[in-house]
Amino acid sequence: MKQPSKNIILSDDQMKSYENDGFLIVENILSESEVDTFVDYEAREVTLLEPRGLQNHIQDPYWANITNHPRIIDVIKQLNGPAPHIVQSMYMDKAPKGGTGVALHQDSHYIRNEPNTLMACWIALSHTCAENGGLCVVKGSNKGGLRSFDRVRDTTEHTSWEKVYKMSDREGNAWDETMHSFDITGLHDHEISQLEVSKGSAVFFTGMTIHGSFANKSEKSPRRAFATHYIQEETWIFREDIQETQPVTTKNTN
Repeated sequence: MKQPSKNIILSDDQMKSYENDGFLIVENILSESEVDTFVDYEAREVTLLEPRGLQNHIQDPYWANITNHPRIIDVIKQLNGPAPHIVQSMYMDKAPKGGTGVALHQDSHYIRNEPNTLMACWIALSHTCAENGGLCVVKGSNKGGLRSFDRVRDTTEHTSWEKVYKMSDREGNAWDETMHSFDITGLHDHEISQLEVSKGSAVFFTGMTIHGSFANKSEKSPRRAFATHYIQEETWIFREDIQETQPVTTKNTN
């Protein structure tokens, strides 16, 4: 694993690849020590000020170090605009021998936003590939609009859930909306690209890019990843549980 350089400046080819394919892999976003520090921290029994949820980056400096990492923010600003806000953050430690994945979906189904500036940074905190349930994407799906979906069809591969969320719009109209684990329909196997992402490297993708993962079928290799969703500052989030977004700051980073 190489030591990351200080700053990241994307090439024209990288920018075009992100625009055309809907995702971009950037190597060595985090150093090996940064990855190991976070994974070791999460492995310990930690008492937090608040229960764990989707916004641990607000009260936990270890999470904030990643969500506000200057190398990540360098890329976010180049791909998505000058004023990113953090919507939510997640640590996903998928166990060997069958730890389930997330069915192929578009994040804008879960996180409705207006105008749609949603994007994600998905960081491999262990070497990830098809065998241990690494990230899958559908190239070019960022250009096709929101796709049809169903409930999860194979619970041996994918986690299934249902939850009622409180929603509201800019005008103050409020309602309850039932969501469930989405599973895009009509996809063919040849459309799905299984990515191999090295420890410390990241996949950046749009809120419209179809992505997901399958079960970890390896015998011994966990699949660890950290994902953060970002929007631009003028974007409205409809889900009330994540409406309070945080402007990025690099003051907590190592």
